[in-house]
Amino acid sequence: MQEDKKTKVKKGWLAVQVGLEDEDGGFQRFSIPISYLYHPSFQRLLDKSREIYGYNTTGPLILPCSVEDFLHLRWRIEKEEGNHGCGGHHHHSRNHFPAAALSFHSCGHLI
Repeated sequence: MQEDKKTKVKKGWLAVQVGLEDEDGGFQRFSIPISYLYHPSFQRLLDKSREIYGYNTTGPLILPCSVEDFLHLRWRIEKEEGNHGCGGHHHHSRNHFPAAALSFHSCGHLI
């Protein structure tokens, strides 16, 4: 969920700022589970962040991705994590994607 800047991040979660400099809404802050850091698609996004912003140890992690694309990536990771307990049986259907999530501007190629 999107969070207020003053909200503390709960244990096991990480604050990230998502957005593109030329995006109208600017950056938005989200909290994500630390487990996302191990997902291959998220790791590619982290590599891109490092290339653009370098290593910054203060404040939330900045992700060079539109909010729309980040929400799509988060949805995919949550869907995959939810399917792990289903005996390996996965259902993949484009009908479950919100229409707006199908537009990839910045990090869509990472997914």
